[in-house]
Amino acid sequence: MKYSLIVSGMVALILAGSSLRSAQAQSGADKAVVYASAEQAKFDQSPMPGVSMAVIWGDPNKGPHGTFTKFVPGYDAGTHTHSSDVWIVVIKGAYLYKDESGEKRVGPGDFIRIPGGHKHWSGGDKTEGALFYQEGAGKFDLTLAK
Repeated sequence: MKYSLIVSGMVALILAGSSLRSAQAQSGADKAVVYASAEQAKFDQSPMPGVSMAVIWGDPNKGPHGTFTKFVPGYDAGTHTHSSDVWIVVIKGAYLYKDESGEKRVGPGDFIRIPGGHKHWSGGDKTEGALFYQEGAGKFDLTLAK
């Protein structure tokens, strides 16, 4: 119970912040309340094998957005960058993160912000994979690092 309250609270804070950023990014945009359940979301396969996403608001192909994202167990995104900042709150499993400063296991209830242009590696827990809420300040992209 405590775990679900913590995760629900973190997601609510991020959604509240996303509403503000979305409103700033899209002046005059509808300011309706947004509610989404990861358990009832419709996930679509992304162009990246091993990743599926359920769009909650915005359009990750065009600009600011929020999605529930799943990584299959053992998913390896390779070392890459994103053009825009990405905010992640893990709901289930673990989002694995690595950069020049070291490794992080981002578990349920944990938050990580990855600045746009920051080179990093990410993946999913080998047993459980990862389910997380992801928000982007702009279009979602992934550019493999050389």
